[in-house]
Amino acid sequence: MAARAVAPGSIGRGGGGSDGCPYRDPDLRDAPYRPPPYRPRSRSRKHVFCVTIRDVKRRHFLGTLGTGIVAASAQNRKEAPGLTIPPDSPIGQLKSRKNEATPISVEERRQRLERAQKLMRESKTDAICLAGGSSLEYFSGVQWGNSERLFLMVIPGKGDPFFVTPAFEEDRAREQIANGPWGAQPHVYTWNEDDSPYSLAAAGLKEWGVSTGRLGIEEKTPYVFVEALGKSAPALKIDSATAITSGCRMIKSRQEVALMRLGAEVTVQAYEAAWKMIREGMTQHEFGSLISAAHQRLGFPGGGGPQVGEYSALPHGSVTPQQIRQGTIVLVDGGCNVEGYASDITRTFVLGKPSDKMKRVFDIVHQAQTKAVATARPGLPCEAVDAAARKVIVDAGFGPGYKYFSHRLGHGMGLDGHEWPYLVKGNKLPLAADMTFSDEPGIYIKGEFGVRLEDDMHITENGAELFTKQSVSLEQPFG
Repeated sequence: MAARAVAPGSIGRGGGGSDGCPYRDPDLRDAPYRPPPYRPRSRSRKHVFCVTIRDVKRRHFLGTLGTGIVAASAQNRKEAPGLTIPPDSPIGQLKSRKNEATPISVEERRQRLERAQKLMRESKTDAICLAGGSSLEYFSGVQWGNSERLFLMVIPGKGDPFFVTPAFEEDRAREQIANGPWGAQPHVYTWNEDDSPYSLAAAGLKEWGVSTGRLGIEEKTPYVFVEALGKSAPALKIDSATAITSGCRMIKSRQEVALMRLGAEVTVQAYEAAWKMIREGMTQHEFGSLISAAHQRLGFPGGGGPQVGEYSALPHGSVTPQQIRQGTIVLVDGGCNVEGYASDITRTFVLGKPSDKMKRVFDIVHQAQTKAVATARPGLPCEAVDAAARKVIVDAGFGPGYKYFSHRLGHGMGLDGHEWPYLVKGNKLPLAADMTFSDEPGIYIKGEFGVRLEDDMHITENGAELFTKQSVSLEQPFG
């Protein structure tokens, strides 16, 4: 579960567009994460392994590194010179899995462009514009953040794309563009500081034969760019490119699925290693630091945000300082980044012995998660998977509706931690093979505790699978 803000015109808990699928669902966890140092129980060891946690943006590990929870990440962003991890500890014994990750190939990016142009012809869209962000990376491999200066990739309905970049950034832009399908001879337009980049983009469109018709804009393009493009090309009808970009990104390739499976496995492995080093009295930030260190040992930026006791009943956590005690619930939400692709995993456990009520709630949530993956299959509306899991929870006495299970069942995943489509009431979009989602039912009892179980789900040709094994119990969350 990634934290988000609801944009104007969308509906909380996952509502939004006419089909119930919100696309303006931005992840707020983009701030750099610096966990505090972890001090092991014993200082008698002669040899230690030192891990330094560096700043990593959330875009690059859940499409964020760190807590998986906005409130927690604010507390966890503290300066820390590093962690001391004994080499014979569960984290110290982890081995890097980085060599298991194969980057997306140039040929696959070329196929993505062809797919986009096919969808453009079907929707009678003459060109689409991509500013900085994950869709730009998806089609070109270029990693570029947005600022007040326009950087743009324009994909015409036929032919190669062109790029618009500040002149002083040309070398940096060409360096990245050259790694994509267009090699050393891309079409690049440059503008100086006193030029209009929007007029330059309009001129490029005209040169490519697009002076009238429909111009699709990628959904996360800043409004200031959209407005200026419209004024510079008044004969073009500005429209959304979401049906094209999400139409490509929703369906994952075999390589994308492999990267996401690896990411999910790595996060569960990191959680388990950190869990084996937990002790009573540890703060949530200390435990979160262990999770980040474990991810780093495994070769990927990642982390997790623990919430303890009554704060586990807040789905996105609390900034309140917390300590782990015997008999209290600990809920950890986070993930990692593998070649740009996000994992998103939540585990809930108890240090010591859980109460009967805790165990009952865990069992109900486990049944709901199992029901969801057993229900999901190609052709079924997205909303039906949420309904199946929610019925388990409501029928067990934790209803109605969103009273205890207060959010949608899941979100699409890929280069962004949250992306199209969404498993939510009102979304009638049919599931298709090779879509990927979080499967994350929960029950939250305010003032007491919450339980959420989250694994990443892949829609197969005949049904669905989870990339990782489900949690077993509160006492043995990893079996």
